[in-house]
Parts: sequence; structure tokens; C-alpha cells
Amino acid sequence: MTTATSRTAATSAAVTAPLYAAGFVTAFGAHSIAAGLGAHSGDIGLSLLNLGILLAVYDLAEVVLKPVFGALSDRIGTKPVLVAGLFVFALMSLIGLWGADPLMLGLARIGQGAAASAFSPASSAMVARLAGRKAGTYFGRYGSWKSLGYVAGPLIGAGLIFLGGFTLLFATLGVLAAAIAMWAMIALPRLEPLPRPRYTLLDLARQVTHRSFLVPTLVLAAATGALGTAIGFLPALATRYGLDPVAAVAAVSLLALTSAATQPWIGRLRDQGRLHDGPGMTAGLLLTAAGIAVVALFPGAVTIFGAAAAIGVGIGTATPLGFAHLAGTTPPERMGRTMGSAELGRELGDAGGPLLVGAVATASALPLGLGVLAAAVAATSVLGIGSIGRGTQPADPGAEG
Repeated sequence: MTTATSRTAATSAAVTAPLYAAGFVTAFGAHSIAAGLGAHSGDIGLSLLNLGILLAVYDLAEVVLKPVFGALSDRIGTKPVLVAGLFVFALMSLIGLWGADPLMLGLARIGQGAAASAFSPASSAMVARLAGRKAGTYFGRYGSWKSLGYVAGPLIGAGLIFLGGFTLLFATLGVLAAAIAMWAMIALPRLEPLPRPRYTLLDLARQVTHRSFLVPTLVLAAATGALGTAIGFLPALATRYGLDPVAAVAAVSLLALTSAATQPWIGRLRDQGRLHDGPGMTAGLLLTAAGIAVVALFPGAVTIFGAAAAIGVGIGTATPLGFAHLAGTTPPERMGRTMGSAELGRELGDAGGPLLVGAVATASALPLGLGVLAAAVAATSVLGIGSIGRGTQPADPGAEG
């Protein structure tokens, strides 16, 4: 596919919409089932240990497989990996039709996680290749749709489980993934894999430790860690301070909605040259850390909602800039591997944030755990100060880190 054709395709909403839908599916699928398992674990006979295992296997599959499928998309092309991943996600969802059986639920979750490991980095790599110089705009929109999946997943999932149990939820996910797979197969252009130079292990080590990769990946990990922690612990903190469960969930919804609204705007500012990657990522993480710190120091009904909004805007600022910087500094022929590795960093952050807060909270109190996370996020923000600019030139694969 020629560069001119790619630029024309990038401007078409009919082309980019399936990619945004794929981002929505991975967030919606993961969070709808996770929330449902937590709410109905007693109804299907899950112990706390079994619940933890079922929640973890999805992320475990992603941690192991995302870099693998990212590299595969560089080798055979992004479209085949994306479409196949969506079809496998639909197929694995059928296992969940036996949702009353914990073993079948576990198999469905690990299968869905493995499938998402394929189409998630492939869709990110395809967004990067189609976007060209508008990486901020397109990653802002892509991240916005993922944020909508985070907030809609638990709400829609709860409604589907109420109407028809886990069987209806998994059936809906299967039909949705299959429909988007067929849509992507028809609407997406085939971006041929590009010739790739031979890399040694030393080259790979230099690439993953170079600032153009390491800084945005750590920023994405910190932002995702804050997101995962807020989704889990803000409702717990809210109920401790007199809010009912509906209001507690509303705080998380506010976080996701502000993140979804912020990301496209930040992406446009970046592409217009009005916001640079390094300072922008730093500002986003500092705002996120400030929101966490406020609710840790002054927990209460008002501060919880204010913190949720601040965290959402901070994450919505840092995330599209991190992905856009990776897209702008990565040679196109290894875009899939870079996005897969960056997604791995996000998954580690998603797991590490709640673990850190939970460990500190168990030893002391929840506000102290949140305070430690705020300090960690603020420390990560320092990496972006003056260290990287907008990032429009591909990094030299052999450059010294």
C-alpha cells in the first residue's frame, strides 16, 4: 500500500471506526466480566481464591502474549492478526455460555485474554500506521473509545447478567466480536508488512531501553496503574464515607467519562503543535497524582468526585501522548512489536498499582496506600520533563539508550 493511499485511508471514518470498535471490545469484554464475577461470585460458588484466579488469568494471558502477537503483526501484517484475534475472541466467548461452571468461566477468560493479546496491539499498530502525522488525534479517539468500554462494560454487563445470567453476557460478547471482525475484514485496508532489518539481541536491548520507548511506556504503565487502582478502590473508599453503592459507581463513571472526553482534545492539541509529548505526559501524571493525593489526604464525598475528575483528565492527557510518541519514534516495520511491548507495560501497571495500594492498605490504611501510589505516579512524571519533545522522527534502532 502506498503512502498516499495510506493517508487517504487515514482520513476515512469508515476505515478507522473498526479499529476504535476493536479497542472498545477489549475494554468492554475485560471489565464487564470482571465486574460480573465480583458481584455474583457467591451465586456461582466461587471462593475468594477462585475469584482472584479468574480475574487474573485474562491479564496473565495478555502479559505473556501481547509482545508475541505484536511481533507477529510486523511479520505477516496487522490486519490478519486483528481479524483473527477478534474471531477467536468470539469463539472463546462461546465457552462462557456454560457460565455457571467455574472451570468453563476460567477457560473462557484465558481464551478471551489470549485473543485480546492479538487484536489489541495489532489495532494500535494499525492506528499508528494509518494516522501518519495525526497520531495524537487518532490515538486520542482510540483511547476515548477504550475508556467508554471501561465505563460501559460493568454497567451493560450488570444489565445483561440480570436479564440472562453470564450466558447472555458471553453470547453478547461473542456476537459483538464476530460482527466487528467481519466489519474489519471488509473495511480495513491490508497494510503489507514492511522489510525489516535483522536485529540482534543487543539491538533489541538498546531499543527497549532507549528513552523514546522507555519513557512513554513507563508513563503508560503509571497511568494505567492509577486507572486500575481508582476503578477498584474509589468505590470502596466512597462507601466507607457514607456514599451508597450507586454513587460509588458513579464516581468511577465520572473518571472514565472525563478520560474519554479529554483524550481526543489532547490528541488534537498535540498534532497542532500546541502541546509537546514530554511536558504533556508530565502534566498528565502530575494531575493524576494530585487527584489521588487529595482523596488520600482528605477523603470525603466531595473530594472523591473531584479526585475522580482530576484522575480522569490526567490519564486522558498522558495516554494519547504516550502512544503518539511511540508511534512517532518507531520505524513502521517494527510498529507491532513496539505497541505489543508498550501494552505489556500497561498490563504490568494495571496489576502493579492495585497490588501496591492493597499491600500498603493491608499493613496500615487505604488512604496511606493511595498516598504511596500518588508518590510513585508523581515520581514517574519527572521522566518526561525536558527529556523528550514531540517525537516525530523514528528512533535509530541501533541508537544508544
